[in-house]
Amino acid sequence: MASPKLSVIIPVHNESANIAPLCERLLPVLNRITSNWEVVFVDDGSRDDTLALIKEVSQKEPRIGAVSFSRNFGKEIAIAAGIDHARGDAVVIMDADLQHPPEMIETFVERWREGYMMVYGQRTDRSDETRIKRGFAQLFYRLFSQFGEIELPAGAGDFRLIDRKGVEALRTLGERARFSKGLYAWIGFKGTGVPFVVEERKFGASKWSFRKLFRFAFDGIAAFSTAPLRIWTYLGFIISFLAIATAIFFMIRTLLFGTDLPGFPSLIVSVMFFSGIQLMSLGIVGEYVGRIFAEVKRRPLYVVAERIGGAAEVSSSLVPETPQLRRA
Repeated sequence: MASPKLSVIIPVHNESANIAPLCERLLPVLNRITSNWEVVFVDDGSRDDTLALIKEVSQKEPRIGAVSFSRNFGKEIAIAAGIDHARGDAVVIMDADLQHPPEMIETFVERWREGYMMVYGQRTDRSDETRIKRGFAQLFYRLFSQFGEIELPAGAGDFRLIDRKGVEALRTLGERARFSKGLYAWIGFKGTGVPFVVEERKFGASKWSFRKLFRFAFDGIAAFSTAPLRIWTYLGFIISFLAIATAIFFMIRTLLFGTDLPGFPSLIVSVMFFSGIQLMSLGIVGEYVGRIFAEVKRRPLYVVAERIGGAAEVSSSLVPETPQLRRA
């Protein structure tokens, strides 16, 4: 079977209600662009009948395939698996909940044909999010812009088209704590943004809680910056300077006015304060050490339980078949 011109990667996790509506909108768009296309669903350990519905669609349309994980590995890993299995000259990554309008793919392909190797959707508003969530998002991008080693395009996410050269570059990046937005920017290549409005989710609910979002944000900063480590170095210098200044102050006051009885509350507060500083700094160091530990174990990035349709035809030169693993 000839390699497809266009591949679409769609990570899914308990998205059974969205499979049929998505295919109804997506397939006509792909057929307008080219007849040589494929869709690669990546089932991230769904517990509903998501995979069964994909199998039904695949039987009717052989250009639709799927990779099914043995358990839930997370969206970032699912994107990596999709990139491993996509064979197109251009690869589009999108969500299954229809918040990424499939019709935008036509514009992405037009920009790609103009010579852009990375075409990303830029959301024009965040009115669907709470004020707190918008505030944290703005804070994250400010921090990343200040301390990160690369620049992230404003409003850009996973909804994008990547040229084959970019896909091959991404396949060489095997870190486990993945922050795909940063990886897209890190590989470089000529890119452009396409504004779009995020549509309302029609079925299901978002899998991203505030705890997961906070963890994801910290992973992004830690993966592309050592600023969290440097902060404690700077803070140590500041505290040391204040301690020396305080010691000089008390020495001069004792020489001039004599000694007095030290206050017990101030002693307890200072001990607790510096103990907290030490524990926080050790925690940050521990986060980086934990990432090193995860990398050096060299466990597979994901485990494939089943391949369906076109994804099952991926040659061994792309993804090892025995065992069905990808090395990080």
